[in-house]
Amino acid sequence: MLLAFAVVLLIAVLVSSLAHRTILSTAALFLVAGFLLGKETTGVLQLTADSPLVESFAELALFAVLFTDGMKVGWSDLRSAWRLPGRALGWGLPLTLGLTAVLAHYLVGLPWPEALLLGAILAPTDPVFAAALVGNKKVPARLRHVLNVESGINDGLALPFVILFLGISEGSGDLHLDELATELALGVLIGVAVPWLAIALERTRFFATSAAYEPLNAFAIGLVVLGLGQVLHANLFLAAFAAGVTVATCGPGQRKAFDEFGELVAELLKLAALLVFGALISVEFLGEISWSGWVFAVLALVLVRPVALAIAFARSHLTRREQAAAMWFGPKGFASVVYALLVLEAGIAEADLVFHLVALTIVLSVLAHSSTDVVVARSFDEPEETPHWQEPEDDRETGEDGAGPGEPRTGFGGDGAASGRPGSG
Repeated sequence: MLLAFAVVLLIAVLVSSLAHRTILSTAALFLVAGFLLGKETTGVLQLTADSPLVESFAELALFAVLFTDGMKVGWSDLRSAWRLPGRALGWGLPLTLGLTAVLAHYLVGLPWPEALLLGAILAPTDPVFAAALVGNKKVPARLRHVLNVESGINDGLALPFVILFLGISEGSGDLHLDELATELALGVLIGVAVPWLAIALERTRFFATSAAYEPLNAFAIGLVVLGLGQVLHANLFLAAFAAGVTVATCGPGQRKAFDEFGELVAELLKLAALLVFGALISVEFLGEISWSGWVFAVLALVLVRPVALAIAFARSHLTRREQAAAMWFGPKGFASVVYALLVLEAGIAEADLVFHLVALTIVLSVLAHSSTDVVVARSFDEPEETPHWQEPEDDRETGEDGAGPGEPRTGFGGDGAASGRPGSG
């Protein structure tokens, strides 16, 4: 596993300059590499869906993504520029869940509990595969902010629905809603308390961080949140995002020091998780999916989100081009992988079918979204096509037209449209 990851990573680095200029995506490269090295293809990586390594990589990658996503916005930023992301989350998320469930029930034949469970699993979006769009300063700031905040929060918002519908699918009379509420509350509490205490201690006269260790400050905070969350059985994903937001709010210096280092750590974990996930997919695996399953996966990407966001953004101030970009970039990723693994562990009757549908949708999403992010981002590059309201990149907007704070820098480097490309540089 280590050797395979190292070789593919080296190849990704060597072709990163080409990837900056083309639709080549390193996310897709790692997924295809995992597919070729998987157990059912060449057998180099002997991994199965119930392997602890698979679950660990998926959980760790999602935690890192949410922590770094949370650090891109502070609490004041969320409050001042919430209206458009609030539309995407308050209307877009439940509509996506419901429309996906309708497709799963009537097209694939899943019972309603399992169909709703599948809808909850596929409702979250992942910022990784739209990073060139989110990271391009020429893309309107409010559009970048909508996609950033939506993808950072909807993972945690979808989790209670996943657990609820999973309990119903298992036929459990007691859904343990009290335990779920405790888990979610503990996640938020840990995510807020640990960073606040660590930053407060650093500001006392008894402690000081050297310049060499500054990037490790937020990294250590994240590790403490992760470890404490596991020990107390808190919701790790809510804890991760809450911790990132708290660091951005209480410690702008820590946030700045961690920025580049944190993005690289998260990037490596994401790429490793993609390699592992790709190793679970094979020709035989894809051949087990019926034609209706393939139609479902395509419609889940090209129909469900556009319809949901068209309703959510009705009478908003987004231009048609901005709305079209937001409607298309609803990529499925790590959160859906982790939630699908929870379903496999639960062992419900339709667990295998649900996992197959989730896996196929994610594969198509990785290939489609990571190959089109640069194309769409560059459509905003022409100065004469830049909306007249767009402020210089040093300004920060507020209210419904508001933008978020510091923009992400995923990838290995570059600028412009390429600066945020996931693993493409």
